[in-house]
Amino acid sequence: MPHESISVFDMFKIGVGPSSSHTLGPWRAALRCIETIKSKTSLSNVVSVNVLLYGSLAKTGKGHGTDIAVILGLCNEDPVTIDVNSITQKINTIQSQKKLHLGNEVLIDFDPLQNVQFLYNEKLSFHPNGLSFLIELNNGESFSETFFSIGGGFVVKEGEQIDKSHSIDLPFPVNTADELLHWCMKTGLNIFDIVFENENAWRNEAETKKGVLTIWQTMRDCIYRGCHAQGELPGGLHVRRRAFALNKKLVAGKNYDDFNSWLAIIKQHENSFQYILDWVSCFALAVNEENASFGRVVTAPTNGAAGVIPAVLLYFIAFCDGNDDDKIIKFLLTASEIGSIFKKGSTISAAMGGCQAEIGVSSAMAAAALTEGMGGTQRQVLMAAEIAMEHHLGLTCDPIGGLVQVPCIERNTMGAIKAITASQLALQSSPDYAKVSLDKVIKTMWDTALDMSSKYKETADGGLAINIPISLPEC
Repeated sequence: MPHESISVFDMFKIGVGPSSSHTLGPWRAALRCIETIKSKTSLSNVVSVNVLLYGSLAKTGKGHGTDIAVILGLCNEDPVTIDVNSITQKINTIQSQKKLHLGNEVLIDFDPLQNVQFLYNEKLSFHPNGLSFLIELNNGESFSETFFSIGGGFVVKEGEQIDKSHSIDLPFPVNTADELLHWCMKTGLNIFDIVFENENAWRNEAETKKGVLTIWQTMRDCIYRGCHAQGELPGGLHVRRRAFALNKKLVAGKNYDDFNSWLAIIKQHENSFQYILDWVSCFALAVNEENASFGRVVTAPTNGAAGVIPAVLLYFIAFCDGNDDDKIIKFLLTASEIGSIFKKGSTISAAMGGCQAEIGVSSAMAAAALTEGMGGTQRQVLMAAEIAMEHHLGLTCDPIGGLVQVPCIERNTMGAIKAITASQLALQSSPDYAKVSLDKVIKTMWDTALDMSSKYKETADGGLAINIPISLPEC
């Protein structure tokens, strides 16, 4: 069967919060639109650009900053390198001057309130996250480009099917957990070794290691920033940051001036269950509070679930002797492979599958990676992923006010704790007696997604989103 080639750097993308599907994906779609315009004509020939947001992108787009993302993309800003502290000023300037620097080359008339339209009652058939760009030229001609943000920052252009027959030829092609286990048993390699060999099809091993460590450094910096930022999250819900106060309580007045000295303080304390639990929660809260504030985060596999894997990885580093570059690399490689199997067999889009597709998948990825890091066998690794997902099945996506804050931030702490629990269960169990395989739970997740009402799929039309009385004028 043809396979889809997914790299570790497809699963882990550096970008800007608060959502991979509603922020990073539309941002990337806008960047692709600029390239398409350049291929057809000159940017100087463009008179106007209108953006149409459909389905889930419309219904929760304000809360997720979808309009901000597409505007920045049309300005050719890079989500990986943009100074996140400059975003508000850039958007305010465009709003006040009603001008947009298209492709960072040409100034055109652009009023965000008029040129970005939220079509709340319309959706496109291919995927709930659809957006179209309507381009008018100075010769009277016009054309359109339609894209779909399919989760985790992945973007597909209308009519552009993912052609698996043109995938990169990997030494160990994997679509399912059974295929992954087959290669491990045939070669005797660990899961991270299989991933390493496959990554060599894209680049050499040194580049892969460097890139993966950059991913970790971005996660690490996000945790540290989030633990030292206070105040309210943007958006109108008046949600107060909690990681700052929890960190302050846990460090108990001890002095430090950077991540490494902070980590040393964390590791000094007696490793009681409550102490470790508080820190794991603090790590996860910190990341997703940064994510909700348009901070720099890593899709893992999405922005809404960005706190689970960093929290579990820092748990591994601080409390399980995982503070070693090679161990960190292996952790993230294993996690990425589990995430790619979920993407191939089900979805990582909350607009398609609810929050089980985000927090559930991230918890499974983290559980698998931690299990391998703790010396588990390949079958125990897959068992840990299955256990973690099994207990997220049916989890809905119901963000209050369309904001990735309530219940999303706390759900990352739950996903992290479930991942650690799943790993411990797998390490203390024999996979020979397991009744449910990872592939079966992935299929069940997809079946559940298909049966789930659309009001529980990132539309803010059901669940907590309609039962909590709020007033958000911007939504």
